[in-house]
Amino acid sequence: MADWILDTDRLRLSPVTVDDTELMLAVWNDPAFIRNVADRGIRTVEQAREAIEDGVQKLFENHGFGPCSMSLKSDGTQLGICGLFKRENLDAPDIGFSVLPAHCGKGFAGEAAAAVVSYAQSELGISALTAIVSPTNVPSIGLIEKLGLKFERMITMPGDDDATSLYRMTLPALSQ
Repeated sequence: MADWILDTDRLRLSPVTVDDTELMLAVWNDPAFIRNVADRGIRTVEQAREAIEDGVQKLFENHGFGPCSMSLKSDGTQLGICGLFKRENLDAPDIGFSVLPAHCGKGFAGEAAAAVVSYAQSELGISALTAIVSPTNVPSIGLIEKLGLKFERMITMPGDDDATSLYRMTLPALSQ
């Protein structure tokens, strides 16, 4: 399990663990997450813990990255998640984020996502990132474009009926 922590001006990002079960349960059941990402059908603390153990933690073990809990440095309040995901049908990791409703509109997702992009480039040596987003999720599209990702094409993710927008960016290699 990765133990890295990213700090920004206001935020601390650390890999999601079973200690974040309540946060993940809240994220997975946030109406905006269900509408814009998916309904994972995770409704109990036990289901959330199992999903973290069987999915989230495996991303870190297998790829060295995954979703991070996003919390305020000032008081530890958990705001949501931001991180990198590896999907079998995409040739590059994709960046994803979700902020709980009480904390939306304060720039937290952008601050966290910029830190994750920088970390992907400088520490993980990732050369390209993707993002998948519902074509109707205007706030997320704005953030993805602000990060530098460009619309590539519409795709249908495995298990989905509706097409989603695929964005991509190339991360230039940093000179040593």
